[in-house]
Parts: sequence; structure tokens; C-alpha cells
Amino acid sequence: MIQRDVTIAQLDDLARSIRRDVIEEIRTAGSGHPGGSLSCAEILAVLYGYVVQPGPDWLSRPDRDHVILSKGHAAPALYAALAEVGLVDREELGTLRQLGSRLQGHPDVTRLAAVEMSTGSLGQGLSVGVGMAWRLRATGGAGRVFVILGDGELDSGQVWEALSLGGVLGLENLVAIVDANEIQNDGPVAGILDLRPYGPKLQAFGWAVREANGHDTGELVAAMDWARSGEPGARPRCVIAHTVKGRGVSFMEGRPEWHSHALTLEQYERAVEEVERR
Repeated sequence: MIQRDVTIAQLDDLARSIRRDVIEEIRTAGSGHPGGSLSCAEILAVLYGYVVQPGPDWLSRPDRDHVILSKGHAAPALYAALAEVGLVDREELGTLRQLGSRLQGHPDVTRLAAVEMSTGSLGQGLSVGVGMAWRLRATGGAGRVFVILGDGELDSGQVWEALSLGGVLGLENLVAIVDANEIQNDGPVAGILDLRPYGPKLQAFGWAVREANGHDTGELVAAMDWARSGEPGARPRCVIAHTVKGRGVSFMEGRPEWHSHALTLEQYERAVEEVERR
């Protein structure tokens, strides 16, 4: 577990631990989604290790921040982050996808209290985030709502309905983070429904936008500071985090087939070695 006074080096270590846990979880389970879990390791490290920093009473605090993993197939990375900050027992990571486990293949709020929303049917997380942010503002809550989306997920029309409403309502306490790894289940986003550049479209929907290297924790910290600063005015904010699918494991990086894939023993050993060495 990291300390409250966090450094960039600690956040890098946290991201490395998340990646190692993802590989362990998926190898033990015999199935899972390694590519998109590995691409968002730094995003989750900065959110939970720097921004949210949950303590023992975090879930009961009315003024706390909220995190929704809308790209629910990256659940192994979320569970790893929750274990690092003490919201899940480390031993429980070995139960991923088992019958009766709290750690299902996609987050299930009815099983695990630290999960903000049951996700996996892509395109729904931001809509719930809009509702949560609106309620926080209406009731005077001090927290913010952070929603992690995949860039392939932006194909869903419901995402754009949520973006529209969030912009119209001026929800300055809402932050969307796009894990822009450029690959979705069926292949590269450029060959399926290329919505890039995202920035001008988001701005047209009333959002303030900032782009960052999604594997540079220093850039992500600066982006999160910007998102929480209240500038520029009463608008929701979006951080477009440019990432690499399968980041940290050479034979997975940029490979669509590793969106959902089990690991052989040889692949597992090589992946662990590469993640530890990076």
C-alpha cells in the first residue's frame, strides 16, 4: 500500500504492481482481458494513488470522489488497484472469474462495495457518471466523479448522449478519462469507426479537453490537477490519455488479439519478466 505523500516514482511502482497483478490474475483464471487492462495501469495508479487516495472509511464518506470503470473488461486492473490501496485483500485477486467470487470478469457492484457501477456492457458508464455528478452538485457534495472509458467504447451512441447532457449541465465536477489505446475488440479503431480527433468533438459538446501521455504518471498527475482546478469555468473535463494496448508486454503491445486472451505458462513467465524489468 502506498503512502499519502506520494511521489512520481511511487506511482510508477504502483502501475508496475498493477500490471504484474493483472498477469497473475488472468493466468490463474485462465481467461480475461489483458490488453485493455495493461493499457490503463498508469491511469488507475494516478487515480487511486494520487487523486482519490481512499482510506479505511472511504466508502462511507459522503464527500468522497467516485471512480467508474466504464470499460469494465479491464476489471483485472481495477481489482489490482483496489488491492494496492487496501480495498480488496491481495489473496482475493486469485479468485478472478471464479464462481461465487466478488471479483467477476466485469465489475459487479452487488458483490464488491468498492465498485461504483456494474459495467461491461460498454457505453453506459458515462451516463451514470453524469447522474452522479449532477446529484453531487445538487446536494452540495464536494466530491468529483471520474469515468474511465475506452476509445472503442466511444462508438456507442449513448456515450455521446451523456457527453451532450454533461456539457449542457456544465458539470464541472465530472471528469472523463479516455484510455485511447487505438484498438478495440474487432481491430484498430481507425478501421472500424474512426472518430479521431476527439478533442474538437468533445469541445463542441461543451467539454474542456486536455491530452496526455497515458503512460507518463507525471503528465497524468498534471492532467488530474488541471481537471480538479476548476479552470476553465463550469464545464466538465476530459483527459484523452494516449496509451498502448498491452503496454509492458512486448508480444501483447498493439496486438488486437490480446484484447481477450489467456496466457500459456511460457507467455506468463515472459510477461512477468518484462513487466518487472520495465
